[in-house]
Amino acid sequence: MDQEKYPKGLTDAEVVKSRQQYGNNVLTPTKKKSLFLCFLEKFRDPLIIILLIAGALSIGISIYEYVCLSQESTVFFEPIGIFMAIILATGLAFIFEAKADREFAILNQVNNEEPVRVIRNGNTVEIPKCDVVVGDIVILNTGDEVPADGQLIEAVTLTMDESTLTGEPSCHKTTNPANFDADATYKSDYVLRGTKVMEGHGIFKVDKVGDATENGKVFHEAQIDNSVKTPLNEQLDRLGRLVSRMSYIIGGLIVCGRCLMFYLSPEFNTFWSMEFATYLLQTLMIAVTLVVVSVPEGLPMAVTLSLAYSMRRMLRTNNLVRKMHACETMGAATVICTDKTGTLTQNRMQVADMQIMGDTPRDIVDEGIAVNSTATLDHTGEQPKVLGNPTEGALLLWLNGQGVDYKRLSDSAPRIEELPFTTERKFMATIVKSGVTQRRTLYVKGAPEIVLGMSDKVAGNKTADSINAQLLEYQRQAMRTLGFAYAILPDDAPLPDLTQLASGKQGIGLEFIGIAAISDPVRTDVPAAVKECLDAGIRIKIVTGDTPATAREIGRQIGLVDAADDRDSVITGPEFAALSDEQLYERVDSLKVIARARPTDKKRLVETLQRRNEVVAVTGDGTNDAPALKAAHVGLSMGDGTSVAKEASDITIIDNSFSSIGRAVMWGRSLYRNIQRFVLFQLTVNVVACLIVLSGAFMGTDSPLTVTQMLWVNLIMDTFAAMALASLPPSRSVMKSAPRDRKSFIISREMWRSILGVGGLFFIILLALLYIFEHADINVLSDMADMHLGADKNLSPYELSLFFTIFVFLQFWNMFNTRAFMTGRSALHLKGCGEFELIAAIIFVGQILIIQCGGKFFNVVPLALTDWLIILGATSLVLWIGELSRQLTKR
Repeated sequence: MDQEKYPKGLTDAEVVKSRQQYGNNVLTPTKKKSLFLCFLEKFRDPLIIILLIAGALSIGISIYEYVCLSQESTVFFEPIGIFMAIILATGLAFIFEAKADREFAILNQVNNEEPVRVIRNGNTVEIPKCDVVVGDIVILNTGDEVPADGQLIEAVTLTMDESTLTGEPSCHKTTNPANFDADATYKSDYVLRGTKVMEGHGIFKVDKVGDATENGKVFHEAQIDNSVKTPLNEQLDRLGRLVSRMSYIIGGLIVCGRCLMFYLSPEFNTFWSMEFATYLLQTLMIAVTLVVVSVPEGLPMAVTLSLAYSMRRMLRTNNLVRKMHACETMGAATVICTDKTGTLTQNRMQVADMQIMGDTPRDIVDEGIAVNSTATLDHTGEQPKVLGNPTEGALLLWLNGQGVDYKRLSDSAPRIEELPFTTERKFMATIVKSGVTQRRTLYVKGAPEIVLGMSDKVAGNKTADSINAQLLEYQRQAMRTLGFAYAILPDDAPLPDLTQLASGKQGIGLEFIGIAAISDPVRTDVPAAVKECLDAGIRIKIVTGDTPATAREIGRQIGLVDAADDRDSVITGPEFAALSDEQLYERVDSLKVIARARPTDKKRLVETLQRRNEVVAVTGDGTNDAPALKAAHVGLSMGDGTSVAKEASDITIIDNSFSSIGRAVMWGRSLYRNIQRFVLFQLTVNVVACLIVLSGAFMGTDSPLTVTQMLWVNLIMDTFAAMALASLPPSRSVMKSAPRDRKSFIISREMWRSILGVGGLFFIILLALLYIFEHADINVLSDMADMHLGADKNLSPYELSLFFTIFVFLQFWNMFNTRAFMTGRSALHLKGCGEFELIAAIIFVGQILIIQCGGKFFNVVPLALTDWLIILGATSLVLWIGELSRQLTKR
């Protein structure tokens, strides 16, 4: 430390003044919404809004029927049921997200009390990180995390891990302007909050704390809510508008049609009569009833259950989902923007290749690595962890993998003299009393061209050209290289001046004995996971702070970049920033790799892709990724990522595996299909119910289905159906198709054909039954074989029970057809569908219990066993005809 320039650091008074002027060294936490506000947000769902309107209308109808028509209090069951559906759907969504947030909070705890060594009042003291102020003189040692941003005063062999901000795991820092790296993302004499000291030590003066630091700026930018609508929200908005418009149109047609009927009737006298007023009021009530019936009460519950189920199941596949809609949005993703370090690679330097030349004894190589190193290994965990320089740590890991105890070798060779590595000299030299040669031995390690240049000879008579050719091959693969040399020193000669080694050959017999190639290897599962995503039509873009050569090589290794790709597919951060918005908009599709990127570059990339109507998922583990994670449709942080990154994300990949992202896409696509299946099932039920009410309105008959019966169908049965369809397991077949067009409506043409076709067929069957029941006495279904149609009459309780049961079992068997929709399989292929089978059994038994035991509450009477058998056999034709249709379609 420069004692003349900084003899005492800040005084206590200066600390207080600095804190008042610049604030505390903490990141202003995100303002959390109250639980009540979080709950209220669930009512913004378009389908919930429709249900609220339907519930209000239903209350009006019930009050009218209870007060004006003197009906029983059971008329209030309908609005109660609708509001129960609302509370269940919103409550479940709220509970599951709150539970995920609690799990996330445990995963994302931040410690602002970590001790930091600073100089104050002329003394070195330890203070909590949060107490650091602008002007403090901070001392850094190997392993320390930088507490604030500041200018280096002193740097001794200082290497920083800036991967949390730039993606670069190893950056050399210096105070010598001659050795500044012009291409570095941040200045070579500047350190940043949240980065770590990998090697060496230094002293810096704090000039920014808390929110003013680069880390703080990124954190703040990550809190900006861009209000990007998810594809599912867009689809549900459209579905909500469709349901609203159709119900209003049909309601309007009922009013117009019935008014026309009144006008054409013989009783018509004038539109200003009391008879017409009563008739118009009845017509309006019928129209409102149809609007209520047309609303799919079970759909919000179905979506919530589907998302909640997927949320819990995805956790088993190491995806902690914080926001429910992220489950489905992953299935719509068309582009994944990913960082490199820690996501595609292991963020763990390893020896990729070691070439020992000639007949150099292996013991010499091992000892040279062990003693000529400043790194150490921590063996307290399951896997050894490197402490210190990651490149030197890779050599120790290599020894450990070979079964060599580097500590024993180091302890058995006492150091006599050491010259540390610096970015200026690019090598390290150590003289020891060797445990192998039993003599004084010099070991040199460093940049191969430097070590080779100072060597007097090369083991195995290797030529410089062959060594350089091998080094060039390593460098093409974006690997770091090291050269090794050693010399046995005479016992009676003075020790060589290590600082003069770089000036040329010293004539001490220094022998070049080998080279090592070191890389941060790609995670073993990444190439297969990337291929799966590419095959699924999802484009991948790498955004990293690493060099263009390294980034391109990683892209090659994972199968993203090949020799045919031109240079336009790889761009650097400065080149990216220089592009205008229009230029970037035109070029963004062809980009595959952005190197030397800054945090804002990734966010700009995401926003440009969104302008091109892409559904963007972003993966990252560093603070630098947070703005992009927040801006994306889905942000995926890594489990061991920074707290800022995890806070900005929607899903946290607990095992840090890119392959978990592929599984999330599979779950999302399967989930969307499950939601489509329920929409198909629900709207088929609603089409039938609406047509029955509509026909009754023009035929002058009441609906054969009571309020409580419709509650069973629309709320309870549909909720069980939602659970059944939501529980269907994901299918890998969804990864063989391209991402769906986000503009495509959730109801496809095939679904429309099924809804209108099947719904229309069910309506015709039920209308025919209704006509028969109104014109013939049916005591058991077998009476229909010898029936005589007569005058119009009221339906008996037994006939109403038959009608209700047939209506329910038509929907029940259609649920199996719905389950098989878009699978290409039989509806009876139920492997892995235990939940579906259980829920189908509950619906089946529930309907029997309602009929046999429901009595007045459901306005039913028990049916004969023969009728049960006839109904089950006849309605099951729905399933068998569906099976036949699927078999014919296959052919």
